[in-house]
Amino acid sequence: MAAYISVPRDFSKVKSKVAFNLTARQLICFGAAAVVGVPLFFVLRDTAGNSGATLGMMAAMLPMFFLAMYQKNGQPAEKILRYYFQARFVRPKVRPYQTCNYYALLMKGGMTHDSVSEKE
Repeated sequence: MAAYISVPRDFSKVKSKVAFNLTARQLICFGAAAVVGVPLFFVLRDTAGNSGATLGMMAAMLPMFFLAMYQKNGQPAEKILRYYFQARFVRPKVRPYQTCNYYALLMKGGMTHDSVSEKE
């Protein structure tokens, strides 16, 4: 039996792996999650028990795992969250379509911009 290996057609989407078949971004995020989560586990273990400490550690580490793994259309999670925040809170919600209505100006008899008269 022959074994088949799928080869992606677009090599720009292939990320270089650094160690343990993980990218540098994933290694950094997983390392940060471990630095935060493991000490938190040992701090919470005395007060909340093993189950509570494990849940607390998982809750603290999940956002970092999300930042490491999630990508949509080639964009990492923090860019997507930044664009969402800008669209939702920073930019105006209603963007009216505004044009200069030259027909209405002609009907009023107002001044209009004439490119032919400027060339002479």
